[in-house]
Amino acid sequence: MKKRAVITGVHAWVPPYVLGNKELETMVDTNDEWITSRTGIKERRILKGENQGTSVIGTEAVKGLLEKTGTDPAEIDLIICATVTPDMLFPATANIVAHNVGAKNSYSFDISAACSGFLYALSIGSQFIETGAHKKVIVIGADKMSSIVNYQDRTTCIIFGDGGGAVLLEPTEEPLGVMDALLHTDGSGADFLHMRAGGSRKPATLETVTNREHYVFQEGSTVFKFAVTNMADVSAKIMQKNNLTADDVAWLVPHQANKRIIDATANRMGIGPEKVMLNIEKYGNTTAGTIPLCLWDYESQLNKGDNLILAAFGGGFTWGAVYLKWGYDPK
Repeated sequence: MKKRAVITGVHAWVPPYVLGNKELETMVDTNDEWITSRTGIKERRILKGENQGTSVIGTEAVKGLLEKTGTDPAEIDLIICATVTPDMLFPATANIVAHNVGAKNSYSFDISAACSGFLYALSIGSQFIETGAHKKVIVIGADKMSSIVNYQDRTTCIIFGDGGGAVLLEPTEEPLGVMDALLHTDGSGADFLHMRAGGSRKPATLETVTNREHYVFQEGSTVFKFAVTNMADVSAKIMQKNNLTADDVAWLVPHQANKRIIDATANRMGIGPEKVMLNIEKYGNTTAGTIPLCLWDYESQLNKGDNLILAAFGGGFTWGAVYLKWGYDPK
């Protein structure tokens, strides 16, 4: 029997500060109706305070995960953190989280795939389990998007929030866990969704800071078109590849970027809204954090053996879908 990687626990964490649409109206030229009708977002969480980076989110999520699953941190073999807002360029945020939670026997690294990051990390982590190399792998998706959002740009500041979650992967010989993944990139998308400065091509200078080049830039209409097409198509393709009908799928777990993109993906799959995980109105787009946040929010509604399609689209461009069979009943 083939060994698979199954999720045996999920936990998430969001900062306590709530930034609602009404408060945004006092910061930038926008209003609640405009934001809600175009994105579906009502509020988002913001991590405030000095020296508070993405590792805070990852640490809280992993601590809760270890407690829920009764797992000794010393048993963790590997921690992978998907993020585009690391505490620092190096060391990896995953290294900091591992130290904070006492995972002394694990090694750890970050991956950067924007909003698709959690799916990429989940696929990578599952393969370490499948080969028999590791028995306990933690996959984190977390971002502090408020650190790279320009709150003078009404087109982007309404979208993003801070938060994230983590899952524990363990081996199983049951027909459960990560069954398949389709992951893609298209580097031409870099022109339409990026952060101009702060990397090796354009290091930080007084000029780049003055010109506000250390913030997310997005050409909204182009990104929207790519996202609608590719996120919907890859979700339909992974269903077709695995001979799944809409009736077979218990839940679509979509990246929470925009409700119109989510609706288009569900329609392409032939899935009704009752099967779509949706929490964008509470958290906005937390980039790599959205999918684990959804799994955490809906955990009590998931049953062992449920077929889930996880789908995302992000900067890079990156996109993909994972076919997952849920590993446990509500606790």
